[in-house]
Amino acid sequence: MEEIEVLMKEFKESVSIAMAYVGVIVGAGLSSGQDILQYFLSFGKQGIWGILLFCVLNVVFGKIIVTLGSYFRSNSHSEVLGAIAGPVTNRIIDWTLIAAGFIIGFVMLSGAGSNLNQQFGIPSWAGALFCALLIIAVTFLDFDKITKVLGIFTPVVILFIVLITAYSISTKPLDIAALSSETAGIPSPLPNIGLSALNYFSLCAMTGVSMGFVLGGSIVKIGTAEKGGALGGALVGLIITGAYISMFLNIGMVKGAEMPILEIVNAISPALGLVYALVIFFLIFNTAFSLYYGLACRFGGGNSVRVRKYLILFVAAGYGCSFGGFRSLISLTYPFLGYMGFVLLAVLASAWIRGRDRISAEKDCRRNMIRLARREYADVPYTRKDREQFDRLGKQSVIPAEEIKRDIREYVRTAETAGL
Repeated sequence: MEEIEVLMKEFKESVSIAMAYVGVIVGAGLSSGQDILQYFLSFGKQGIWGILLFCVLNVVFGKIIVTLGSYFRSNSHSEVLGAIAGPVTNRIIDWTLIAAGFIIGFVMLSGAGSNLNQQFGIPSWAGALFCALLIIAVTFLDFDKITKVLGIFTPVVILFIVLITAYSISTKPLDIAALSSETAGIPSPLPNIGLSALNYFSLCAMTGVSMGFVLGGSIVKIGTAEKGGALGGALVGLIITGAYISMFLNIGMVKGAEMPILEIVNAISPALGLVYALVIFFLIFNTAFSLYYGLACRFGGGNSVRVRKYLILFVAAGYGCSFGGFRSLISLTYPFLGYMGFVLLAVLASAWIRGRDRISAEKDCRRNMIRLARREYADVPYTRKDREQFDRLGKQSVIPAEEIKRDIREYVRTAETAGL
C-alpha cells in the first residue's frame, strides 16, 4: 500500500512539472497557430511528417533537459552547460541562449499585444505593456507558486485544441488535394519540411531549456524529472498535432490571420473566442515570463533581489523592442535562432549519451537517501547504521554532501507535512 502511495506522489509531481514545461514551450506562436502556419502548413500535406518529427524530438529532449536540471540541481542554464560543454562551446551556447531568450521574449510581448488587439480592439502597445507589467509582478511570488502559475493554463489549451480538432474533423470536408493547394501561397522561412521541423524544434528547445533546467533543478528525484520532462514533451506534441489538423482543415479561413487558431475558435463561438483569447494571452505570459526569469537567474544567480532587478531591466528593454509586428518578427528572427540552436541540441544529446550511467547511479543514490530519511518520520527505528549509510550515500552524490543531505531531508519533511 505504501509503495502505491509513493508511486502516486511521484506521478502527481511528474504531471506538475509536465504542465509547467508545456506552459514554457507553448507560447504565442504555437497557441495562436502562427508558428504552425509558417513552419508546417506552408508545406501543405507534407507538413504532417514535420509534425511527427517535431513530436518525437519533444519527448526525447524534454526528458533530457528536465533530467539534466535535476541531476545538477541547477538554478540557471549556465550551471548545467558549464558541466556538460567545453569552455568555448559553453560560452557560445550561453550567449546564444541569452540572445534567444531576450529576442523570443520580446516576440512574445508583441504577440500579447496582437492577441488583445485582434479580439478586443485594445491597442497593441497597451496589450504588450500589460503583459510586461504582469511578468514583473509575478516575479515577487515564490518559485513553487510560479511553477503552479506556469502550468495552470495547460489543461485549458489542451481542452481547446481537442475541441477545435473534433469540430474541424466533424464539419469540414477532407479534400487533401484541394486543401493542400490552398497552402501554396503561404511563405515558409525554410526550404524543406525536414529542416523546417528540426529548425523549429531547435527554436523551441532554446525557448524552454533555461527554464527547463530550473524546473528540473527544483526536483530532487531524478526519476520524477525524467517522467515529467517526457510527459511534457508528449503533451506539446499532442497540442501541435491537433492544431495542425484543425488549421489544415480550415486553411482558407486562417492563412491570412495573425492569430489563426483564435480565428477558428471565434467561428465556432464568439463566447469561446473570448475565453481562448484570454488563454492565449496567459500562455504568452507563461513563455515570456519563463524566458525573462531564466535570463534573470543567469545574471542574478541565487540572489532573489538581483534576479528581480535583472528581470525588470530585461522586460523593459524587451517591451521597447516589441513594436515590429508579431508575424514579421517570427519570420525574421525565428529561423536564425533555430539554426543557432543546433549546437545546443548536439551538446545535450552528447551529454545524455555519455552521462547515462552516472545519471542512473545518482538516481539510485537519491532514491536510497530518501528511503532512509523517511524512517525519521515513520514508525520505524532510525538506527546508527541508517545514519552512517545516509552519510555515505551523500558523499557519493554528484552534489556536495551537505547540500544533498539537506535537500533530501527538506524534500521528505515537506512531503510528510503535506501528507504526500
